[in-house]
Amino acid sequence: MITCDKFYIDGAWVDPIAPRLFPIMNPADNSQIGTVSLGTKADVDLAVAAASRAFESFSKTSKEHRLTLLRSLRDVIEARNEEMAQAISTEMGAPITMARAEQAACGFAYAEDFANILEAMEDQEILPNGDVVLREPIGVCGLITPWNWPINQIAQKVLPALAVGATCVLKPSEYTPLSAVLFAEMVAQAGYPAGVFNLVFGNGPVVGAALSAHPDIAMMSFTGSTRAGVLVSKDSADTVKRVALELGGKSPNLVFADCDLESRVTASVLECFHNTGQSCNAPTRLLLERSCYDAALEIAQQTAKAQQVGDPSEEGDHIGPLFDQMQYDRVQAMIQIGMDEGARLLAGGLGKPKGYEQGWYVRPTIFADVSNDMRIAREEIFGPVLVIIPFDSEEEAISIANDSDFGLYAYVQTGSKSRAARVAAALRAGAVAINGCATAYGSPFGGYKQSGNGREGGKFGLDEYLEVKVLPSLERLAQEGAFSQP
Repeated sequence: MITCDKFYIDGAWVDPIAPRLFPIMNPADNSQIGTVSLGTKADVDLAVAAASRAFESFSKTSKEHRLTLLRSLRDVIEARNEEMAQAISTEMGAPITMARAEQAACGFAYAEDFANILEAMEDQEILPNGDVVLREPIGVCGLITPWNWPINQIAQKVLPALAVGATCVLKPSEYTPLSAVLFAEMVAQAGYPAGVFNLVFGNGPVVGAALSAHPDIAMMSFTGSTRAGVLVSKDSADTVKRVALELGGKSPNLVFADCDLESRVTASVLECFHNTGQSCNAPTRLLLERSCYDAALEIAQQTAKAQQVGDPSEEGDHIGPLFDQMQYDRVQAMIQIGMDEGARLLAGGLGKPKGYEQGWYVRPTIFADVSNDMRIAREEIFGPVLVIIPFDSEEEAISIANDSDFGLYAYVQTGSKSRAARVAAALRAGAVAINGCATAYGSPFGGYKQSGNGREGGKFGLDEYLEVKVLPSLERLAQEGAFSQP
């Protein structure tokens, strides 16, 4: 059995003050593979104190020094990519081929990107009025990350914080502790000073709330459900700390009849099913122009039926299980709701695929003839469930797409460059992918409306961890005789 029974605080692995064991499960067969200790407010206090002490010196380090550390961490992440991939595949069910190429590999990619952007960042900026803008690390940061893309989210929060000279306390998902332990080992191996990075396992109501409410934490960055993001904001309000939120989505995918229908519909279905549908930016609402509706439905149905489900430990392009019973039960409930609402079941449905009864596997599912007021069109399901909605005009498609509480990501499939530009500009979403071309590393990621606030990635990701200070021009003051000495 694997034991994650210690926290990483002040450069050492330490015992929890009052250990509380939580099972680590393998979603492929629902077997327990280990335990993780969950922390308390007292453990958070120790970690924040360590981060506060470390901030005094680390915040004053040179950009060159922090670049050296970040590039050292990048090299360590690359060298240990296989370990990370195996950990993620085991703890959350990502197929190993995908875990290796995408889930684990994003850690190296973000480290490389943040290092390049930090290197190019100017230490100060001169405003048109002559005043000088300085940017300084914000302080101790509380970071809360989810289970569905564990290292992707850890990297998008920890790396920019450390890059600019902030310090942090990370609360990763208690469901995916193996990858978080590996990441902490990598930070230590890269040579970061004690207290700069700290790790405390725990659940949201205890450790997450303690971080959010802590008076010595200057900034909270949270990725997860909109419901939990609201709680983080409320807990943070009394200390008026900065809060960055990356929350849920119900991303629209607008497919026009002038696109390459076969390739674009096929890719759209597969993108929805990717990571077993457990991605906040998954294109889960497929909006089809009515003139190609029937032809596109046939393509979507055949794609869903061809989608393989399989053991995450095996190589291949199949999808794995959902991460646990809680998510399985929710997805099953939403499929039942779709059937009760009168949507037409085009593929999949209730239950597990034949031969996969032990783990949390689900049948890739498509509903057709959906209206945008149905619950399956409005609520984030977080499984391989696609809803298809017809539209008659470009204006109607945009209206349906924007009629959502969320605005994280959107997708457009069209053969017209002018339509692509026009529709993308009209969509209320933080990013728009066009004809299968998504945004890349270095671009900001985040959403409108209840999909959150703030941005992760690239320069925007660094800015989240910086405070802005403004000074009058010292050169001008010197010329005006304001100083008696140089």
